Amino acid sequence: MPEAVIELKDVSLTLGEGPSRVEVLRKVDLTVTAGEATGIVGPSGSGKSTLLMVLAGLERIDTGTVTIAGETLGGKSEDEIAAFRGRTIGIVFQSFHLIPNMTALENVAVPLELAGRRDAFAIAARELEAVGLGARVTHYPGELSGGEQQRVAIARALAPRPPLLIADEPTGNLDQSTGQQIADLMFSTAAERGTTLVLVTHDPALAARCARQVAMRSGRIEGEPARLVTA
Repeated sequence: MPEAVIELKDVSLTLGEGPSRVEVLRKVDLTVTAGEATGIVGPSGSGKSTLLMVLAGLERIDTGTVTIAGETLGGKSEDEIAAFRGRTIGIVFQSFHLIPNMTALENVAVPLELAGRRDAFAIAARELEAVGLGARVTHYPGELSGGEQQRVAIARALAPRPPLLIADEPTGNLDQSTGQQIADLMFSTAAERGTTLVLVTHDPALAARCARQVAMRSGRIEGEPARLVTA
C-alpha cells in the first residue's frame, strides 16, 4: 500500500483577533498517498488556500497534527520548518513569485543554492530545458510571458526533486490555452517523477484531471473525497 505523504489529523486554525477572529480550518482530517494528484475545490473563503499554507508549514495550526513525508511539523522551529520545506515541498503560486532582478536560471537555482548544492546552476539549466525554456535561461521575468514565468516557477519548485508539489491556482493568471499547457506540464512532470501533487483551483476542468477531489466549505472537508477510478 502506498505510503502517506500528507497526514492531517483534527487540524484547526483560527486567524485574527477579537471581532475579526475567524475559524478558518475546523477539525480537518486528510490523508494523501505518495504519487496521488489531489484537487482541493470549494467556494472562496472555504479555507482551501489556508490548507495549502498549513501543508507548506507557512501557517501554524492551533490544534491537531500535520505530518508531511513522515515528519510532524509541530514542535519544529521556523528555521527547521524552512529547511524541511526546502528539501521536501515545491510550491507554485498563482502570481509566479519570481525574483525580478534575477534571470530564469538564477531563479531556479535559488532553492538549490540554499540547500548547499554546488551544482545548483547545472541542475537549474536542466530543469529549464525540461520545461521548454532552455533558450531563455538568461532572460529576466519581465522579459518572459506569463506562461513562461509560470514554467520557470514550476522548474524552481521541482528542481530540488521534492516528494510533494503544492500549487495554488497555478493557471489562474493565464489565458485558457496557456493554462492548458501549464497544466499539461505540471501533471506530466509530477507523474513522471512520482511526485505527490496537491492543487487548489476554481477551474472544474483542472480539478477533474486529478485522481481525487476534496471539497471544502466553511473550513471543513465535505463528505468522503471522491477518487477517479480507472480500469
